[in-house]
Amino acid sequence: ILNRQVVKSDSATIKIPELDFEIPPEAQRGSLSTVEGIIMRAVDELQALQDERKKVDPQKAEAIDKFLTKLRSLGLGQAAFTFVLDDPAGNSFIENPNAPSSDPLLSVRFYERTREQQAALGFLVEPPTEEHGEPVHHASTVEANSDVSQKEPHGSVGAVAGRRAIAQGNSDEVTAALCRYSAPEEVDTLPSTCGACGAGCVTRFFATKIPYFCEVIVMATTCDMCGYRNSELKPGGEIPAKGKKITLHVQNARDLTRDVIKSDSAGVKVPELELELTSGTLGGIVTTVEGLVVKICEALDRIHGFQLGDSTLEWKKKKWEDFKDKLSKLLSLQEPWTLIIDDGLAASFVAPATDSFEDDNQLTIEEYQRSWEQNDELGLNDMDTSSADAAYNTTNT
Repeated sequence: ILNRQVVKSDSATIKIPELDFEIPPEAQRGSLSTVEGIIMRAVDELQALQDERKKVDPQKAEAIDKFLTKLRSLGLGQAAFTFVLDDPAGNSFIENPNAPSSDPLLSVRFYERTREQQAALGFLVEPPTEEHGEPVHHASTVEANSDVSQKEPHGSVGAVAGRRAIAQGNSDEVTAALCRYSAPEEVDTLPSTCGACGAGCVTRFFATKIPYFCEVIVMATTCDMCGYRNSELKPGGEIPAKGKKITLHVQNARDLTRDVIKSDSAGVKVPELELELTSGTLGGIVTTVEGLVVKICEALDRIHGFQLGDSTLEWKKKKWEDFKDKLSKLLSLQEPWTLIIDDGLAASFVAPATDSFEDDNQLTIEEYQRSWEQNDELGLNDMDTSSADAAYNTTNT
């Protein structure tokens, strides 16, 4: 475990909660090392000034000596501890020695950066807000905009407008509201930024209804400066009450051509290879079973540089080459295999081989109740729709 490779960026902080020990970003600059190497480097840096501390403050030096003994024991693997790598920029990495299988000792959590972290990374920070959420304005600005209406609670504006249109019998407004997200020919645009070169570009999107599935939003981005192109599929409509687990037993070439919609909240598993992709991997895509396997192969070549690089040990490189061969053999159907798509938002889809799901014996769909941890990861525990519910339920027109 101590030999795990660690990529630490300039903005990353390292913590060991058991010792209340923290390595701030400025203490160790960006480096490529191991868990043991980072700990021992911290020991060496603290030990370097011990002679001067003993002359100036003997008591403090003695306390640091005791602390160094504990920290050195962790670096030698003599005690269990927790190694936390916190990087607001998201550019740090800890190796998973069990890859492509999941690591029971390693967990990754993504979070929204705070205002201070945004500013420290050099991003544009929004103006500060008061406790009730309204932007802070200067007196002159407030006076100049005194006629601006008070901000309505989130979700209540559309509810009131739709109810008013129905109450007034305005069929044109009602039709426009109902058909706004069901007409594929209506393509909307919004300004965006190219993910490759950072130039301004345009993202086009429209909503459409997929048979046997639900409403989805297709988004496509093209950059005229560098030629970068990207497409995504986002689920539309309401959030379902239950998650969905789709299991497909792949047995013949026809199964490889089944259409697959994988949302960005879905995880993918292939039990025969002990392969597991967490939610967010590969993003939201529309492909086939064969295309999904090809994309997984391409992602492994692009992401896992530690296991496939020239500096990798031969036995590790052979392990990954053997795994890639097994992954490629899935497409040749030398033996049946199983594809499992687990989506907490039930926004993924695998096309049936028959006219109905009930007649397809190779395809199994299971609905399940999401756990509290899944709802928290999806942001559903903090979602407050009381304002919108009150606007829809009120009888005033």
